[in-house]
Amino acid sequence: MEDVLAVYVLPYDPKRPVVCVDECSKELHSTPHGHVPMQAGQAEKQDYEYKRNDTCNMFISVEPLAGKRRVRVTDRRTNQDFAELLRCVSDEDYPEVEKIILVTDNLNTHTVACLYERFEPIEARRIAERFEWHYTPEHGSWLNMAEIELNVLDRQCTGCRIADKETLINEVSAWELDRNNLTAKIDWQFTTNDARIKLKRLYPVLKQ
Repeated sequence: MEDVLAVYVLPYDPKRPVVCVDECSKELHSTPHGHVPMQAGQAEKQDYEYKRNDTCNMFISVEPLAGKRRVRVTDRRTNQDFAELLRCVSDEDYPEVEKIILVTDNLNTHTVACLYERFEPIEARRIAERFEWHYTPEHGSWLNMAEIELNVLDRQCTGCRIADKETLINEVSAWELDRNNLTAKIDWQFTTNDARIKLKRLYPVLKQ
């Protein structure tokens, strides 16, 4: 926990950006009976019946101090999907930086090993060395600022009924563009000193 909190107080460095990554699933639902006709002064309404179509995964990478985020929609969330995400973050989003300070949840798919499942050893090592890895503790995913951004994504975009993957990609892309144009940043307030006071129960008791 303190390792992640120490990362969050680092000053902004465009050559060593702090990037938080996370993922969530989205169930795709269509509305067989369509929409209820709109009336003046009322929001759009949908029929209460829905049909479940499929499930997609959404990877999000967010740079809190720069106010940038990127959402990628995939069919699954396997080791190889996460490895491909890391390649995209490295080579497409931050190709010129010295090192990417990566904050991610402590899941079994979020390891350097996933790169070796997806790429040849030389390529896997190249990508791995582009990152400095920092993990949130077990049961401490709330320390990942990407989770905050996923909550915003759900409230502003994906919390509604979406029928198919193509529509999801279009909706998410529009949300991402709008948020990036606003340069919406995350103002993280929880510090190591706060943790040592508010979460004192988590620290070992030293015997005198």
